[in-house]
Amino acid sequence: MVDATTRFFEDLDRRGYEPLLAKTSGTVRFDLHEGAQTRHWLLAIDHGRLDVTQEDREADTVIGASPVLFDDIADGREHGLAALLRGDMTVTGDARLVVQVERIFPGSPDARGPRRRFAGEVH
Repeated sequence: MVDATTRFFEDLDRRGYEPLLAKTSGTVRFDLHEGAQTRHWLLAIDHGRLDVTQEDREADTVIGASPVLFDDIADGREHGLAALLRGDMTVTGDARLVVQVERIFPGSPDARGPRRRFAGEVH
């Protein structure tokens, strides 16, 4: 069974372009820490064009979180900026990218409004 984080990043990679990020360029690395192990996801954005890899390389912004927390964010059960403000996530580098990238994460399953769920999700 594939976790919510993997589904989220695979969906972004398949999508290849995200209009919500048309004015955004940069790289964001997500470091998911669990004990001594860290799983990496690198999101490269070039005016909305997306490329996702699992590389551990330099990035403009690095976001650190536990895999459990990030699964909740990727599934819409948790809000990333709220987790950051609580101190449950860390950010180094260009914090503006965090705000821009936050738009592509799904909203709460029971939320109302324009935030969309990601394409790979089963309703």
